[in-house]
Order: sequence, then structure tokens, then C-alpha cells
Amino acid sequence: MKLNQLAKCIAATVVAGTVAMISMPVYSAEKIKAVVIDGYPAKAMWVKEFTNFFIPEVDKRLAEAGNYEMDWQESYGGSIVKPKGVLEGIKLGLGDIGIVTTIFHNSKLPSQALSAVTPFIAADARVVAKAVDEIAKEFPTMQKEFEKQNQVYLATGVVLDTYQVFSTQPVTSIKDIEGGKVAGAGMNMRYVEGIQGAAGVRGGLTDFYNMLQTGMVEHAMLWPEAAKTFKIAEVAPHMLKADLGAVNSKTVTVNADYWKKLPEEVQGVLLEVAVAYRDHVASVAMDRAAASRDAYVAAGGTIVEVSAEDRAAWAQAMPNIAAEWAKGLDEKGEPGSDMLKAYMAKLAEAGHTPTRDWASEL
Repeated sequence: MKLNQLAKCIAATVVAGTVAMISMPVYSAEKIKAVVIDGYPAKAMWVKEFTNFFIPEVDKRLAEAGNYEMDWQESYGGSIVKPKGVLEGIKLGLGDIGIVTTIFHNSKLPSQALSAVTPFIAADARVVAKAVDEIAKEFPTMQKEFEKQNQVYLATGVVLDTYQVFSTQPVTSIKDIEGGKVAGAGMNMRYVEGIQGAAGVRGGLTDFYNMLQTGMVEHAMLWPEAAKTFKIAEVAPHMLKADLGAVNSKTVTVNADYWKKLPEEVQGVLLEVAVAYRDHVASVAMDRAAASRDAYVAAGGTIVEVSAEDRAAWAQAMPNIAAEWAKGLDEKGEPGSDMLKAYMAKLAEAGHTPTRDWASEL
């Protein structure tokens, strides 16, 4: 074969190959729409971290295989539901993925109160978040509660490091709270029962400032970040560092009908990232807590640490709300007592010695 004929043959082969490549179908990742809802605004820490951490992490992991791509549509701040309406919104399919504030739903999600009924143990959001989430996955109770709400449980999160007591007048011991009125919310109202003559007054974070300012209450139970956000130092410049404990209050869930339609690969990534988000948010909460305490002091607040003796006396004086909680679940055929014992064991393994062993009294 002559040289010019060989060249023509090679050129024809290259052209043919190029045409074949061009004519081959180009596969693109399948797009999956996901409507995310929360009634709290985008600036709320856990919502902000869902946007900045959860979503990018899901996108990154899906991109590694290249089969699927999420089309995220975020709706926060009451655009679809109010803060108390996320559970119902996900149930009805108003959103596909939601961040449920579980403390609003004690009757529908009783098992979610596990950390709230066990105060005076761990003031570490990371430890509590991990322990509660593991309990949810080792026992069927929590997941069954969400199943009844047409939802699939992904992970539970902790956004507050620990409840403290903020007061309008100097407080150096539990005795200074005796006979006083204490603002609280949810299960922590029961903590007041351990203080002689003290009375709990129900309120929300947005109410506490006015309740303290007007004298409706002399004390309030909240966490340092909330105290900073709502400028509590202006009306309650005295914080008693009692370390009542970190409490889980947020759970990421998915509408069950939506979940069934998701590819197994996407389901797996969502489950994995939910756990990573759980730990990430808890770490952010701990970092912000330290900065918030400094900000409280800078705003004119003072912090006094309660003595170990006072703390123990307070815990022992309380009714055993953990045993009550466990027995309530037991009576419904759920393993409440076993869940409580397992949870206490997990905290102990993480190095947290309880001021009162709530499970020993079952």
C-alpha cells in the first residue's frame, strides 16, 4: 500500500471513530426533586447547617457515582409550615424532608423525651446526640412512632449544649431559687419539682425576656446560645451554671411515600449524611456554647457554678421522671425500661457519671 493511501486509510478510521463517539448517547445523572421544610428561619443554627453541611455533603457523595443528582428546594421560616407544623407537614407530603422539633410532640413522639427525662448527666451535645440516635436504631420504638406519622426516621440531633438557670437577682446556690417562679418549657418544667417552693411557669424562648423583665418570673431555664440571642443578660444578668444536661430536640425525617420512590443508592446516602449532620450540628452547638457564655459575660452577666453538693441535692429531690417515662412506655408494650438502661450505659461508657442513676430505681 502506498504511503498516501495508508494516510487516507488512517484518516478515515479516525473520522469514523470520532463520528461513532459523537453519535454515542451521553448519559446524565437522574435528577431527583427534594423539598426540605422547617418552620424556623434559615438563620436558625440547625437550618443553616442543613443548607451549608447536609445538602452539599449529599451532593458530593452522589456525585462520586454520578448516577443521581438532587434538585433541592428549601422552604423555611413559615413559608410552608410553622415550627410546630413540620411533623404534620411531612406526614401530609407538604415537604419531602423535614427537621422536626420533637419537644412539640410529646404525645405523638414520647420516646424522643429520653434525654429530657434524664437530667444531671451529660452537658455534651455530641455524646447525647450519638447515644439517643443509637437507641433509636437499636430499639424499634422511636422509628415506629415516626412510622405512624408516615415518616422514615433518619437521625436525631442536639442543638443545645445544656440547660442553665438565668436569674434577675444574684444566685449562688439552689437555696436562692427556693420559693421562686421559674420559666421553662416541655419536660424541663419537671426539674423545678426538686426545688422547695419553686413553681414552674410555662413559656417559650420568645417570651422569656418579657417574663423576666415584668417580674412574672425571677428565673428561667435556657441555654447560653439562646441567652445571647435573646439578650437575656439585660434582664437576667446572673447565670447559675447547673449543667442540667443536653437535650435532643431535632430529628430529620423523610415522608414515607417519597422514601419508597427513592433509589436505594440515594436512600443510603441520606442515611449516612444524616448521621454526619447529627455529629456536625452537635459540635457546632458546643462551639457556640463557649462563645455564648463569653458574650453573656461581656454583656454584663455573671456566672456562678453550683456546688457539687447542691447539684446532687437538687437531683435527689426531683421525682424520678425517667422511671415514670420508662414505665409509661412499658405499659404500652414498648421497651421503655430497657431503653433507659441502655441509654444510661452509653453515657457511662462515654465517661459521664450520673449525679443520680435514674435507671437504678426501675
